[in-house]
Amino acid sequence: MITLRNVGLRRGAKVLLEQATVTVNPGERVGLIGRNGVGKTTLFALLEGSLHEDAGEFSRPAHWRLAQVAQDMPSGTRTASDFVVEGDDVLVAAQREVERAEASGDGERLAHAYLALHDAGAHDAQARAQALILGLGFQSSELNQPVDSFSGGWRMRLQLARALMCPADLLLLDEPTNHLDLDALVWLESWLRRYTGTLLMISHDREFLDAVTNVTLHLENGKLTRYSGNYSAFEEARAQQLDLQQNAYLKQQEKIAHLQSFINRFKAKATKARQAQSRVKALERMERLAPVLTCADFTFEFGEPANLPNPMLVMADACFGYPPPAGAPATTPPTVIVRQVNRSVMAGQRIGILGANGQGKSTLVKTIAHVLRCTSGTVDEGRGLHIGYFAQQELDVLRPQDTPLQHMLRLAKEGAVSGQSEREQDLRNFLGTFHFTGDMVKQTVGTMSGGEKARLVLCMIVWQRPNLLLLDEPTNHLDLATREALAVALNEFEGTVMLVSHDRALLRSVCDEFWLVTRGGVQDFTGDLDDYQRFLLDEARRKREIVRDSPKAARPVPRRDEQSAREARNPGKLKALQREQGQLEKTLLDLQSEQHSLEARLSTPLPSPELAESGRRLNQITSELSALEDRWLRLSEEIDAAIRLLA
Repeated sequence: MITLRNVGLRRGAKVLLEQATVTVNPGERVGLIGRNGVGKTTLFALLEGSLHEDAGEFSRPAHWRLAQVAQDMPSGTRTASDFVVEGDDVLVAAQREVERAEASGDGERLAHAYLALHDAGAHDAQARAQALILGLGFQSSELNQPVDSFSGGWRMRLQLARALMCPADLLLLDEPTNHLDLDALVWLESWLRRYTGTLLMISHDREFLDAVTNVTLHLENGKLTRYSGNYSAFEEARAQQLDLQQNAYLKQQEKIAHLQSFINRFKAKATKARQAQSRVKALERMERLAPVLTCADFTFEFGEPANLPNPMLVMADACFGYPPPAGAPATTPPTVIVRQVNRSVMAGQRIGILGANGQGKSTLVKTIAHVLRCTSGTVDEGRGLHIGYFAQQELDVLRPQDTPLQHMLRLAKEGAVSGQSEREQDLRNFLGTFHFTGDMVKQTVGTMSGGEKARLVLCMIVWQRPNLLLLDEPTNHLDLATREALAVALNEFEGTVMLVSHDRALLRSVCDEFWLVTRGGVQDFTGDLDDYQRFLLDEARRKREIVRDSPKAARPVPRRDEQSAREARNPGKLKALQREQGQLEKTLLDLQSEQHSLEARLSTPLPSPELAESGRRLNQITSELSALEDRWLRLSEEIDAAIRLLA
């Protein structure tokens, strides 16, 4: 088990933990919660061993294997699948031992090395890695793309998949949902519920915590408190605890007031002096209770829009996508992701935009926000439409080298908003309502935390008094209190909201209808979020089954040139392809039968020479099966193409 006894932790002069005593038992799934900046990530550094306690005692079992998401940005030409497979350190160690054993020429050592390699799961490692990658939102065509080909957010997803690939007794996850869409979040939630080791997780997602955790550790004012149950159970217990503490404090204050009143009335009377003195001593001995002090809640509200055009937006045969890359020939067509959208957005609507990763949710929002242009069709705006846009990447709308005050001054200069003051002091005061006080108004944005950047974007949006809010993952870096403040503000907002979010609690509380972006179009989703979650889990299960049944199923097939396309139209060529596929199927069955036989033999005691030969043959069969399955899939693609051309 993990044990903290009177542990103290400091960061500079700031006390993060003071006399913390808590125990985490094997197999528990623990949510570590607290406001941004209280020291949750520092506590994780203690748990994983990169930081030592300043006081007290900390221990965790020395034999426990630890897995966590690496914070460095991965790079290199390795494929996504190979990068994730390397997260299985047991498998990697077994592969290296096989290489060393082969070089040594020691038959007995080689036999044991092959057996360890088999026990490490070498035969299905690629399939397990690809199931993780697909579950986290990648497309099947991306499984064998190099790591360098992905953007930063997607590389961090690969780091998460790599951590999940590692066979671990203790898994540490710090905000694992920040880079995920709702489909990937639902899949991760399902995966973590099946995890049998000990899990400690930092998260500000209420529903995610409720679904995954069974213990909650609350960090506040240097105190670490353990609660049984998930986040909702913690909230209830915490509310009861605070209520009891406050009642006890009020009762004590009444008693103190009563004693002090007696002392003041009778301390000068000789007949009552002894009784008054005894009450003075009682007051001195009394252990004073402190009033319940909680961090000031963060609240804000969107101002009343100057007008509400109706309809706000009318999309007619609108297609959304990206222009050709810079330097491409003039004839290069744009990349179209969402096609032929015919929809209207009315005043007062609360629209949640759903869709699997890569289907075009952010592209749709960016186009409405004027970041992108329609590739064809029109998006007509109502007169007086004023958009407030929260970009998924805050730096899309912020300048890293500028300060919050400079951002607000620029907004005021670019276009005054009716009823809003442009005086610098008034802008400072307005920033203060979003907790940008003192020197923070002159701190460059590039040095701020993700939560501070998100609050600045919200501050800028509120100041502009929009009538249409376009919010693309606004809660990624917000703590629970700020998320709740956002939900309250959105519910009181009189304009229209279009929201993309993986925060189901926010979607449930704000949205009353959903659009589903899928298969290149936009349609109404008539179910609720529970229905959508079941749909996403079914899709993830289908992807895993494809990979499990055919480890190389997702390897992309090279595009054929015109000559090969003409050959595919030849009926004789089609028959030849089908004959070759039939022969491959027979060979695959024979090899799979031999593989099962060898696996059974390796599970029984064997002489060293026979053990080594069986291990060597099993390794060879695994490689042959991989190559043959790859060829079988290529043939399937060619046969399907030939049939379509002959039809």
